[in-house]
Amino acid sequence: MTRVAIIGGSGLDDPAILADARDETVATPWGEPSSPLRHGAIGGVECVLLARHGREHTIPPTHVNNRANLHALRAAGCTHVLATTAVGSLRAEIGRGDLVVLDQFLDFTRRRALTFHERFEPGKAAHTPMADPFDAGLRERLVAAARAEGLRHHPRGTVVTLEGPRFSTRAESRMFRAWGADVINMSTAPECALANEAALPYAAVAMATDYDSWKEDEAPVTWDEITRIFAANVESVVRLLVRTIASLRGGAP
Repeated sequence: MTRVAIIGGSGLDDPAILADARDETVATPWGEPSSPLRHGAIGGVECVLLARHGREHTIPPTHVNNRANLHALRAAGCTHVLATTAVGSLRAEIGRGDLVVLDQFLDFTRRRALTFHERFEPGKAAHTPMADPFDAGLRERLVAAARAEGLRHHPRGTVVTLEGPRFSTRAESRMFRAWGADVINMSTAPECALANEAALPYAAVAMATDYDSWKEDEAPVTWDEITRIFAANVESVVRLLVRTIASLRGGAP
């Protein structure tokens, strides 16, 4: 049975897109997840929604319990994970409101739990492949859905994840551009890596809300600007998710 987890990022923590919604409070060996799990359905497909930063956005990026979140979703029987995130654009061609279907990440976090493996059993070392961390099949469905909905989108992109909660300096922003990053946020790593460890197919759609701090003819990013742009374009993300999830019911993307 297909059961899709939606990890909602900034501005998409609790959308009213689930039919027959009910909440479930769960505990995990890693502590409590960021929010109760909201069970429901989208287009006849079972879904579970989790608010990454809590439903009132009270959890700073460093303190998001990614291990508890992914453990809870796997224990709930989820077969796929679709994540949303607000990002700063590091490329002039990625404009405000554009969607990016991520295909690579750079992890510049410092204080987060990076793995479920706190020790290896004798003779059972576990080193998870991470060359292509985002599930190819889910990415294809997201791209196809964006195209079908006529949404401004980019079919691939590298995200660099900072620890936060501060934004980057101009020097950092320029460095990440030089290193090949396309967008920047505070959430994708290690969430994506942990999903891979948990054997959960994971894909993420990012919405560009600002130009970080590299673009000197633009004002540096502010939280108010991020929330304003995401709120103005959140309908696009919802449309993308609904069409993508419908494609997992068995039809073509």
